[in-house]
Amino acid sequence: MSSFARLRVLLPAAAVPLLLAACATPIPPTDVGGGPGSRPGVCNPEAARWAVGRSPSADVVERARVESGSRSVRVLEPGTAATMDYREDRLNIDVNERGAITGLRCG
Repeated sequence: MSSFARLRVLLPAAAVPLLLAACATPIPPTDVGGGPGSRPGVCNPEAARWAVGRSPSADVVERARVESGSRSVRVLEPGTAATMDYREDRLNIDVNERGAITGLRCG
């Protein structure tokens, strides 16, 4: 088979996935908070700074997660073992020995 004949067969076959992708309906992003200009699911700790000084109750932790735009959250008390992996979608809430939130950060 000549190069021209192969090209005539392969070119339409390669175009089919592109045409199907162009017809697909995009999935709209979900608004999970994080403030103006934030990307959904990406942690923005500044949006939850109001929580510093408060007790990490379930309501406060969940509100901080939602407002920071994070998909997950973990509360880190003194001496708590935690993995060192960085996740842009996770909010870390640091708590002191008196049980008050001292800081919020992503990771």
